[in-house]
Amino acid sequence: MKKISLDKKGICEYQQNRDPYLLIDYASEIIPGKSAKGYKDLKSDEWFFKVHWKNDPNMPGMLQIEAIVQTGALAILTLPGNKGKFLYLISANNLKFYKKVIPGDTLAIKTKLINYKRGIGEYYGEAIVKNKIVSSVDFKLLLPDEIKKYSK
Repeated sequence: MKKISLDKKGICEYQQNRDPYLLIDYASEIIPGKSAKGYKDLKSDEWFFKVHWKNDPNMPGMLQIEAIVQTGALAILTLPGNKGKFLYLISANNLKFYKKVIPGDTLAIKTKLINYKRGIGEYYGEAIVKNKIVSSVDFKLLLPDEIKKYSK
């Protein structure tokens, strides 16, 4: 399939998260049904830096995972007929956090859709800062509209 790139406005056309919970600024390469890459430029005024931690601001690990999941979702949502649909996280395993992510970092995200069947996508994703993996996860997403076809 043809590669797609999306700015923030384009991302919002495909998926349901919105600021401040939209954790990707740009999807640099989406191959529908295969993979998605993107990034988040972490400005010092991000809402989570103000509350996590007061004298040592850093991006919470679970928000790093959420950014990975949001990026990965685009690999399914860009398939024909899926634009704007809901996807739900149903599992996250093998979460790993290697390095603190701080204001000024660019969180580069790479995801691969390993398997997609009957509305369930299995993924591997990682977040990278300065060419070093800072977090990674195996996860599954569920597309309820597709599942309904098989539950009659």
